[in-house]
Amino acid sequence: MIGARIKSLSNLLKRQVDQSMSEIGIEPLTGMQGRIVGYLGHHQDQDVFQRDIEEEFQIRRSTATGILQLLEKKGLLERRPVARDGRLKKLVLTPKALAIHQCIEERIIQSENDLYSCLTPEELEQFFVITDKLQSTYAALCGVSPAHIVRMLTVSSITICYIFQF
Repeated sequence: MIGARIKSLSNLLKRQVDQSMSEIGIEPLTGMQGRIVGYLGHHQDQDVFQRDIEEEFQIRRSTATGILQLLEKKGLLERRPVARDGRLKKLVLTPKALAIHQCIEERIIQSENDLYSCLTPEELEQFFVITDKLQSTYAALCGVSPAHIVRMLTVSSITICYIFQF
């Protein structure tokens, strides 16, 4: 079963990241918590608000509120007022969250390098052709814009994100 294999590989990759975090004394995050920390880590130079998280991850306000409150409780996130409108609170990662973000980024780069090293260039090309086809098919079935499908590539130990344009 294709779906089971994809899920199994995804679980193994997450387990590897979680083990790395545990080794340095950091409590692992859920998938969505990790993605939000990653998003905020990559957008430190911008004011990010709860509505941005809701839109980026296509989640309801109540879901975002719960996740963000839990991140605050864990000491990973602060809500800070912005000068232009006191009602708005931007989301800012704490130093602890930034350390987690760095750990996750390093683990992802290492995992990508490990994955690339066990495949030949031909196998890699075939893998991407197949996964591109699966992603575009399921994006259409789920009503997801193809512009929202992101692929991570590792080139000379640098992880690069780019958007598919079908």
